[in-house]
Amino acid sequence: MKKRIKDLENEQIVKNIVEGIQERKGKEIVVVDMNRLKEAPCSYFVICEGDSNVHVNAVALSIQDYVQDKIQVKPYAADGFENAEWIAMDYGQIIVHVFQRHARQYYDIEHLWADADLQKIENLN
Repeated sequence: MKKRIKDLENEQIVKNIVEGIQERKGKEIVVVDMNRLKEAPCSYFVICEGDSNVHVNAVALSIQDYVQDKIQVKPYAADGFENAEWIAMDYGQIIVHVFQRHARQYYDIEHLWADADLQKIENLN
């Protein structure tokens, strides 16, 4: 099956989001591929966590800067910078969630989409 250009663009955006997370040592990265799910709100979630509100904020800003610098793509919207417990960033068919650990455990988004393809990315030390 051939990949559509839009799928390749989305994969490129996801790759750069992950690299932006790793740039600021974001942890426990999971890419949730929802392309095969009929009721999915988007194609991908990228989920990660930081150790504090300062770390979560730095990771989210790194994602924005990295994706903008590398492939000239900006999020349509971003929310949560005020308290940085959970920052959500909307890249169209890709939604990024940067959590503090306690908020991530509470909302447990990965579990909600457990029937999607989950790819865990190794932490960088």
